[in-house]
Amino acid sequence: MTEAAIVGWAHTPFGRLDDPDAESLIGRVAAAALDHAGIAAHEIGAIFVGHFNNGFQKQDFPSSLVFQSVPELRFTPATRYENACASGSAAVHGARDWIAAGRGRFALVLGVEKMTATPGAQVGDILLNASYRREESEIPAGFAGVFGRIAESYFQHHGDQSDALAAIAAKNHRNGVDNPYAQLRKDLGFAFCRAESEKNPFVAPPLKRTDCSLVSDGAAALVLADQETARAMPNAVRFRAAVQVNDFLPLSRRDPIAFEGAALAWHRALAQAGIALADLSFVETHDCFTIAELIEYEAMGLTAPGQGARAVLEGWTAADGKLPVNRSGGLKAKGHPIGATGVSMHAIAAMQLTGQAGAMQLPCADRAGVFNMGGAAVANYVSILEPLRP
Repeated sequence: MTEAAIVGWAHTPFGRLDDPDAESLIGRVAAAALDHAGIAAHEIGAIFVGHFNNGFQKQDFPSSLVFQSVPELRFTPATRYENACASGSAAVHGARDWIAAGRGRFALVLGVEKMTATPGAQVGDILLNASYRREESEIPAGFAGVFGRIAESYFQHHGDQSDALAAIAAKNHRNGVDNPYAQLRKDLGFAFCRAESEKNPFVAPPLKRTDCSLVSDGAAALVLADQETARAMPNAVRFRAAVQVNDFLPLSRRDPIAFEGAALAWHRALAQAGIALADLSFVETHDCFTIAELIEYEAMGLTAPGQGARAVLEGWTAADGKLPVNRSGGLKAKGHPIGATGVSMHAIAAMQLTGQAGAMQLPCADRAGVFNMGGAAVANYVSILEPLRP
């Protein structure tokens, strides 16, 4: 087996975009990623597309949509990957596995979603499809309601964590100011995020609007190459580990505040990489809701169970902390176009690791952890990334 490396990327802004559909968004990143990698379309051996959709648009079956914008890719094998909010990472890992199996030299990964043209109530119902409908379809407030119940349960076990959730939201919004791709580039501050108000009402108590990621449009793309080919390329970031762990879909079959699948994915990825969590320079993690980021601190091993609040309240996860988390602003500020999210997380990690993150750039960015999950810690993907040295 050969390992894969990221050698090029492209990223649209996330937000309420004028692009009418996913096809248009794909067109904005496909050729740009090839240009950034410095390769021609005919060198791509396979295409991997992360796309949730599930009702956001009538046009499904997105795998071949890229041919309209890059016709030179015609006849290239193309496959759509879907694993709820981890659809993007499913595509990334699929491409990585294809490279590792020796099936080709270059793969193109696309992640895309067009969400904002869909009415809000319908968006909530579509996202609820990432939960177990048979038991959870009547939860008020859709998927936010699912995580509201997770937050309630966490509070019951470990006390009121409203300060910690507000601190996570404030941190990520502060970080998002520096991200040119972010949907909301505004430092909201702790006080605003902590207080219920007309502009920050409860959505699914104890979660307020500032605890919930944004409905977004956007796309991101990566070019992957085999490691030997990548050594001669200017932007090369290798996978030191790539792990997927899936758990039960029904919350009733597991402890909803333990994120056991996420914890196992992190454990296996760090073991595969032969490192400890402390060896990471930063983490991009899946903060679809602030309670998710809080529990993910525990799942990754940053704190003991029930003590995740320490990581944010004591500044560990700040941009200048011992393990910066979501320097991009995370899903909270950057936005969460479902199929694009995992691809975006890998792209922004690659920017950091190659010193191309602009105002987001960390002074020390030698090794990254990326965690992307589908559903409530159901499909769990961890990547450990580091620069590939010549």
